[in-house]
Amino acid sequence: MRSRMSHSISSHEVHECAIQGLLQAKLLKDHGWLCSAVVLWNVLLRAAARRMSLFAACRDLSEAPSDQAVYDSLADGLPKTLPVLERRLNEALMTGPLPRWMRRRKWQIAIDWHLEPYYGEPQRSRNELYYGKPQAGTTKFHAYATACIVQYGVRYTLALTWVRRHETTVVVLRRLLARIRDIGLKIRCVLLDRAFYSVPVIQWLQSEELPFLMPVVFRGRRPQRGRPRTGLHALKRQKAGRYSHTLKNRKQTATVAVYVAYRTHRNRKDRRRVQQKLLFAAWRVSGTPTQIRERYRLRFGIETSYRQMRQARIVTCTRNPHQRLLFVAVALILRNLWVWLHQTRLSDGRGEQLTLRLERLRFKRLLDWIAHRVSTLLHDGSTPCVRWSD
Repeated sequence: MRSRMSHSISSHEVHECAIQGLLQAKLLKDHGWLCSAVVLWNVLLRAAARRMSLFAACRDLSEAPSDQAVYDSLADGLPKTLPVLERRLNEALMTGPLPRWMRRRKWQIAIDWHLEPYYGEPQRSRNELYYGKPQAGTTKFHAYATACIVQYGVRYTLALTWVRRHETTVVVLRRLLARIRDIGLKIRCVLLDRAFYSVPVIQWLQSEELPFLMPVVFRGRRPQRGRPRTGLHALKRQKAGRYSHTLKNRKQTATVAVYVAYRTHRNRKDRRRVQQKLLFAAWRVSGTPTQIRERYRLRFGIETSYRQMRQARIVTCTRNPHQRLLFVAVALILRNLWVWLHQTRLSDGRGEQLTLRLERLRFKRLLDWIAHRVSTLLHDGSTPCVRWSD
């Protein structure tokens, strides 16, 4: 039997939460009587929920403006400077002010890079693109960095930034952590991707007195036979434990603690159990090697945010990096809305006793609700069709 104490949430409420959060960020403005900010956001939400292009979204909505009018409105309405655009997008990421219990606690923050393969030419300068190792048939990417809480039930994406070609990892990290401090969140530990394993990053984190944990990256040539192993290659031969290691580059040095841990998994080919050795660089983070390994595993929760982001990302071939950044932010905003609804409306318990009930509203279902609501507002109910003449 169902409990008498029941709660409900409708597609109308979900759509209103999404629209109001986007309008409060003041990213877009009215562009004529037809392309108002509300209409523009509805078209963008429809395209994101159905994972289609703006052209396809406008084509399927009889009362929506044309796709060219939408693109013109985005070009005129979006902030012209990147710092203002990123600040307003980051404000829109949070559906509301943080509750007091979140401000009192310290949180583990995961920071990661996300590369979107790109096959075209930059709009104005090569600095708009990030060049890296070949992936998905290209070496050109639009790069983004995000910061996310990895706590159970509170996996909000707190900050988003666009990474240009000339920017160092220290500059990107400083920008993300500055945003987290601006919203009043205390940092307990930073879980970093292997892309941040460098002497300048470690020195900057130590100067800011921020505890961190990241995987070790082996660089340079492999040791030759007959010669003694040194540095990280020597530590890799050690048994599980905690060791001190000093990183060096041409001008700087940094000392960290290296934890050697093990993990076992099944080989995909022969299904045999295989043991793998893992090395983590840490500073002001305590625990056994097994505890360190399990703690870093929490960072992979940020990969879930990327997977869900791809489910709600607007398909586009535009060369405008500001519009591409907007489309990525809209997907993350919808995911944050989904997390917020589960935390505040659909879960059992509160605070430390929080129990999620994801089966009550899946992310795909939330997207379907938003797409249906937009169709109700901007479509006359006629059957969609394609007409042409010979």
